[in-house]
Amino acid sequence: MGGSWRWSAAALLLTAGVGASVAAVQTAVSAAAAHPPPLRVARPSTTAPAEKARPPGKKLVVLDPGHGGSNAGARSVVDGVYEKHLTMLLARAVGERLEKRGIEVRFTREIDEYVSLRERVLTANRLRADLFVSIHTNASDARSQRGFETWVLTPRAVDIDARALRAEPAPAAHPGADAATALVLDDVERGLSQAGAAALAAAIQRELATRRGRDGDRGVRQSSMDVLLGATMPAALVEVGFIDHPIEGQELLEPEVQAAIADAIAAGIASRL
Repeated sequence: MGGSWRWSAAALLLTAGVGASVAAVQTAVSAAAAHPPPLRVARPSTTAPAEKARPPGKKLVVLDPGHGGSNAGARSVVDGVYEKHLTMLLARAVGERLEKRGIEVRFTREIDEYVSLRERVLTANRLRADLFVSIHTNASDARSQRGFETWVLTPRAVDIDARALRAEPAPAAHPGADAATALVLDDVERGLSQAGAAALAAAIQRELATRRGRDGDRGVRQSSMDVLLGATMPAALVEVGFIDHPIEGQELLEPEVQAAIADAIAAGIASRL
């Protein structure tokens, strides 16, 4: 993925394993600020030149590591580790696997920074991505739930909420089209993408069940997920497990479990391209 990575602190947790002391984990997480990874964020500015045309047949996937910066997400069972750390690790691992398959990968963030939900999906739209996948971990009030699930938008979210929230389209999204035509094209693409979104979510969920066990399969679900609103390509949000569960939360920090999750998400995505 464009050079060697300087992994952010939670990555150091992988080499330490679940048996690492709380103090060691906290030290690893705090080290991120001193050693940020090289920046290759996918977000183009609205004034940036259009992306270079991809070679015929070259597919592009935008991966969204959930949360980041001041929005840390759910708290892990290990002190000092949050959802934003794990989602970044998993997104990079998925990206590496996809690139080995010849698929181009871009990210909505590559460092520990805040990125708005709206900006994440706009990134995918501007880049004309073939698929958009947002990666998250789950949490529950009682810390008693476990398992994985994948989400897509409800029909209402596609038809009403997404259009209400959309910003003016970036000129690069529909070259040569005037603003009114571009909006119509966005609406058409948004509607057509939903069958693909359902198939994408089902593929990811199926691969996760194969690798993580069917007992944890919570299924494909529908909601007005804010990070998916307005996507003009098949888009899904995957909750890989409950980071606050006393057992599953620890498992999610194990290298072999993360590898299995990354394998599953990458296989599900690749099957839809």
